[in-house]
Amino acid sequence: MTPLSSTSKGFSERERAAMKARAAELKKEAGRGRGNKAAADEAALLAKIGEMSEPDRAVAERIHAIVTANAPELSPKLWYGQPAYARKGKVVCFFRSGQVDKERYSTFGFNPEAKLDDDSGLWATSFAVAELSDEAEETIAALVKKAVS
Repeated sequence: MTPLSSTSKGFSERERAAMKARAAELKKEAGRGRGNKAAADEAALLAKIGEMSEPDRAVAERIHAIVTANAPELSPKLWYGQPAYARKGKVVCFFRSGQVDKERYSTFGFNPEAKLDDDSGLWATSFAVAELSDEAEETIAALVKKAVS
């Protein structure tokens, strides 16, 4: 095994913060009783959205409404400190705040658990979100429905 070169800087501060957030999420999940886990997970997700600055907060609130309306079988939860929606504990789709990630746009994406496979062998798994038009909301709703079908 080759050691890391002396020029390697390792993980960025943002990556370390995301890993810390995920470790805290896992620790919190392990300490919860089964009965209130879903409600506690959704409350944590809504609190995280509430902490976001505009316009990310408004976009995240709309995405939350779209996902929960079109895929009620998905469970809201935090994943790497950001809103996500899971089936049987596996994240299907997620929202990443561009402001938190210090990017010029936010992202709505899907993990391999989503059933988005296309016969062409090529399909999008992540979308830049700067604002949500009616057309964008319809696209997200359709993708979420397909992801859980």
